[in-house]
Amino acid sequence: MSIEVVTILLFGSFLLLMAAGLPLVFALGSAAIVGTYFLWGPDALYALGIKTFSTATSFVLLAIPMFIFMGCMLERSGLANDLYDMMKKWFGGVNGGLAVGTILVCTIFAALVGVSGAATVTMGLVALPSMLAANYSKGISIGSVAGGGALGVLIPPSVLMIVLGLYTNTSVGMLFLGGITAGLVIVVLFIAYILIICAIRPSIGPALPIEERATWPEKLVALKSVILPIALVIMVLGSIVGGVATPSEAAGIGALGSILCALVYGKLTWTAVRESCLITLRLSCMVLWIVFAASMFTSLYAAVGADQLVRDMLSYLPGGRWGTIIGMQLIWIVMGCFLDPIGIMLLTAPLFFPIIVQLGFDPVWFAVLFVVNMEMAFLTPPFGFNLFYIRSVAPKGVTMLDIYKSVTPFILLQATALALMMIFPELITWLPYKMLR
Repeated sequence: MSIEVVTILLFGSFLLLMAAGLPLVFALGSAAIVGTYFLWGPDALYALGIKTFSTATSFVLLAIPMFIFMGCMLERSGLANDLYDMMKKWFGGVNGGLAVGTILVCTIFAALVGVSGAATVTMGLVALPSMLAANYSKGISIGSVAGGGALGVLIPPSVLMIVLGLYTNTSVGMLFLGGITAGLVIVVLFIAYILIICAIRPSIGPALPIEERATWPEKLVALKSVILPIALVIMVLGSIVGGVATPSEAAGIGALGSILCALVYGKLTWTAVRESCLITLRLSCMVLWIVFAASMFTSLYAAVGADQLVRDMLSYLPGGRWGTIIGMQLIWIVMGCFLDPIGIMLLTAPLFFPIIVQLGFDPVWFAVLFVVNMEMAFLTPPFGFNLFYIRSVAPKGVTMLDIYKSVTPFILLQATALALMMIFPELITWLPYKMLR
């Protein structure tokens, strides 16, 4: 059977199962198991079990539940409320200041949590009603929460980067450092857009009335709310960059630090710990089962010669090796509208990365480009995760159409950042190679 026919059958069955309402993990796993059985017989199913076991015993995967637990505990410590209150006192007197503060809080939260949903839901509950009450437009309010929340997938410690490093044999520490500079580029673009658009049209992001603005003593006192988050970020990322700990060990440090933060804030209760553990269990199982199913699917597809097929298809694109890079980005953008980022990564990374290395591109740079692309996927309709996170916590009167309209400028800003990082690779690679080589 030719590789073209196998491709149609494998992906056709996978998409058919997804359309039938089957979760991603079962659609991928079923397609892999059935495909293996009919291609090589029942004895070949042992190979799938061996592949799954080798994936499950990877030391790098230990970091995932630790970072998720860290985010859950911080979410229950009241940290987001304190951070937003501090940003409101410092930036509330500027047109668009509350939206800028929301982006900055999401940036700090992203550096603590490693996933997008926590920051999006938390700031949707904390910042969105506050901005709407201050007469901010729906567009700038919703867009800043959704766009800022998406930073969680890019700014380390990113769970997606951990899995990506595992599957592409790329240093997680290098990816984390590349994600810092890439994330800051997007943060700067977001903040610049908010300040410029609110300066041109003050009615969409008015400054707080003078009587509601904080005094300088109040601003200085509010700074204490950033001490613990910054200390925790330094502990986690500093231990990785300094070579003191692996990502998995640093995740353990972060989990312990989140418990201490909850203790300092007076929110460390058995209920909080129990709920954090349950959410960690649920999210970790979801991520790991997707990893197992996708590893079976990609192993099968690679075994039948997928790498050569993909290489041949990409060779037809105009523009040489840069045409190949752009083609891959476009494929990811389209897939991001419909599929889960981890699923996209596990389907495409084993095929794309060997080609990129052969073409002479830096794998760290390309890996961070992928994560930036997946950050866009959290906002792109119709199935961007952050769109539904926002919808679940949005006040009455906010429709899905409002959300789609609100995120459009932020998607364009993310695309602009992606283009800048392709044109100027140093925006990603400077810090990793400066610090670790």
